[in-house]
Amino acid sequence: MKTQQEIDSQRITAAIGFLIRNYTLQPRLDDVADHVHLSPFHFQRLFRERVGVTPKQFARYLSVEHAKKVLEETHATLFDAANEIGLSTTSRLHDLFVGIEGMTPGEYKNGGAALTINYSFAGTLFGPVIVGSTEKGICHMTFADEGEEEAFERLKSSFPNAAYRRLTDQNQQNALSIFRQDWSKPDEIRLHLKGTDFQLKVWNTLLQIPSGGLTTYSDLALKAGHERAQRAVGTALGNNPVVLLIPCHRVIQSSGIIGNYRYGPVRKNAIIGWEAVKRETEK
Repeated sequence: MKTQQEIDSQRITAAIGFLIRNYTLQPRLDDVADHVHLSPFHFQRLFRERVGVTPKQFARYLSVEHAKKVLEETHATLFDAANEIGLSTTSRLHDLFVGIEGMTPGEYKNGGAALTINYSFAGTLFGPVIVGSTEKGICHMTFADEGEEEAFERLKSSFPNAAYRRLTDQNQQNALSIFRQDWSKPDEIRLHLKGTDFQLKVWNTLLQIPSGGLTTYSDLALKAGHERAQRAVGTALGNNPVVLLIPCHRVIQSSGIIGNYRYGPVRKNAIIGWEAVKRETEK
């Protein structure tokens, strides 16, 4: 049986999807509330509690024109010094506390035979996730739309020889803190990732994009030191093992079109919109 938190998360996800599909029609509050089977009053209150703004305010962040505006504002300074990233806004602080440690060649090649991986499931605004962690940090965080059993099998396929425990540890709690409303005292988030040198370089470069900011595939390739490797950069994004923490959702086409996403364009729009809301409301 689903908990009330899970039911509420599903309603918010459905409402965001509805807004993304229909924002050009300027749907009324009653229309969105009816879609998730709540009264307008209760839906407005739930949405504001979970997202931080009203549905109407959120809808303003879901257009291509808004994406273009953010891209123009942030493109030139995405990879500049910390003061350009925006220490004055708490919504960006978690980016500065994320660090990657690459797995050793042995850990990489032997399927994690020497690793013990704790894993757990959690609900988020954007759907359920499975989180896996070693003693060094988060090694896996993906959406678990297919169900817990299938999501766990996907984790095991990445590290077939590891030992597993269903356990929520501090590394996982720190990672999930990105969904807290209060980021004034963020915990350090450590990642322990299996990837090639090229992938690790791209992922590290992604960490320099501030929350609420966007960049393009070509600019990301340039800043990662591989100007002509846009297709390879795209492949590295598709192989990102930790959604949200490594923000591949912040990479869009130069035209402002949101583009592809491993977990669907609706979810990518929703995450970008949520971060844009926090960026604007916390200036």
